[in-house]
Amino acid sequence: MPSFRTLLFVVATALLLLTSACKSSKQPKRYHPRTTHTDNHGKPDRPDRQTGSAWERLDIPLTRHDNRALYEELRTWLGTPYRYARAQKQRGTDCSGLVQQVYLTVFNIPLQRNSAKIYEKDCNPLKRAKLREADLVFFNNGKSRRITHVGIYLKEGYFVHASSSRGVVVSSLESKYWNTHFQCAGRVRNLAAIPDYPDSPPTLADIQIDTFMPY
Repeated sequence: MPSFRTLLFVVATALLLLTSACKSSKQPKRYHPRTTHTDNHGKPDRPDRQTGSAWERLDIPLTRHDNRALYEELRTWLGTPYRYARAQKQRGTDCSGLVQQVYLTVFNIPLQRNSAKIYEKDCNPLKRAKLREADLVFFNNGKSRRITHVGIYLKEGYFVHASSSRGVVVSSLESKYWNTHFQCAGRVRNLAAIPDYPDSPPTLADIQIDTFMPY
């Protein structure tokens, strides 16, 4: 008959083996990197619109059809923080301030200082399917159909704007948030007389100058 000391050893060994088996059955924790970034107000953007992509840096190949001056100017605004009622590169801007300053610099065209007024006073209405480089895209905040936000369209569904949560960034009209809140599009009247340029982008010499809501 086994002694008490032997029984104690057997029980202790069994408990140790059981504990080891339980630990080994647990799956190790795995780190899953985020596959999406958030668009304005924390709304998820499409997984293929990653921060650091060529589009978000505007580090994309340009063709003879592209207005290089526009892209170069917009690159210098990327990363500028959002600041209500300001329009200073790398220091702070709101959406209409960005659009106003870029248009003044690249096209020497003054625009209104409010997104709704830009559409009302400076633009001709435009179908979304007709968007081209330098056209403006307008959005609402979801609470009403009033225009509260504006951005500058580039191509392939991308536009640049001053997001109230992320500053000046490139976003996609195809993302769920921006597609849902898209209100209308417009072509600035002083640009509207320029036909679709099949061979080369417009220059300042091509533009006849007649004449200056945060999100």
